[in-house]
Amino acid sequence: MRNDQITGLILAGGRARRMGGVDKGLIDIGGKPMIAHVVDRLSPQVKQIIINANRNLGEYEKWAELVVKDSFGEFDGPLAGMASGLESADTEYVVTVPCDSPLLADDLAIRMHSQCTAQNAELAVATDGNRLQPVFTLLRYSLLSSMMSFLQAGERKIDKWFDQHIITLVDFSDKPETFLNVNTIEEKENLAARYGLHD
Repeated sequence: MRNDQITGLILAGGRARRMGGVDKGLIDIGGKPMIAHVVDRLSPQVKQIIINANRNLGEYEKWAELVVKDSFGEFDGPLAGMASGLESADTEYVVTVPCDSPLLADDLAIRMHSQCTAQNAELAVATDGNRLQPVFTLLRYSLLSSMMSFLQAGERKIDKWFDQHIITLVDFSDKPETFLNVNTIEEKENLAARYGLHD
């Protein structure tokens, strides 16, 4: 399932306000940091893993070949993190996922890449069957200049940037657990109990 044309980018650069500002990627779930669950799911699908983080860089270096801070501003949202990862990638495509979704589909990257190339789209965005999941995205490296121009113009809204490009939606309604994320301690405990992610 590995595709050497794709870099995996895990977005861990947010403030996590709903978790009281703790670094979500480093929260323990099932005896290891959340980021480790995401890496375990994503790394077999891609050439390499990059983590975008704005704090605790030394900790994140344990889990990826490369850790990059936001190169445009700081804590400026997922698009800024995507731009930093895209800048650092050496592959034609980058697939992005958040650091707090430990149940990623094991075929996420290949399905998104297959549909993106089949549709000759510039990017692919996952959907759960009802709505867009904008941080689960496959980007062509060639989009970097567009993304940087958008950010430099003071824009941050990811859906507004999507509207400027040829996009295909990839339906993962068969694997809804892919999009389960952790924004509160209660959600963490519920997810661990439901899927057996215990110590």
